[in-house]
Amino acid sequence: MYAIIKTGGKQYKVKENDIIEIERLDVEAGAKVNFDVLMLGDEKGSVFGNPVVAGASVTAEVLEHGKGKKVQMAIYKKMNGHHRAQGHRQPYSKVKITAIKK
Repeated sequence: MYAIIKTGGKQYKVKENDIIEIERLDVEAGAKVNFDVLMLGDEKGSVFGNPVVAGASVTAEVLEHGKGKKVQMAIYKKMNGHHRAQGHRQPYSKVKITAIKK
């Protein structure tokens, strides 16, 4: 069985025991979190929500928080010779999917 969940403005296809990196959550490591389910699917068929599937939820455990790889960007203004380098590291939460409830 798999489920489609939405968190942090993105949608993820998850199964039990999957470990995924999502946008950072405001909970400490080791906490349990629940996600709404947009779609459930298995070998028998699929159930779509409007917008979420009633009574369905996905439970996950937060394993750790961290920052992603650095993304480099450059800013340049041609007329006055101004240039500057800038970097960004996106924070994430690593979660393990523990249960999918219909």
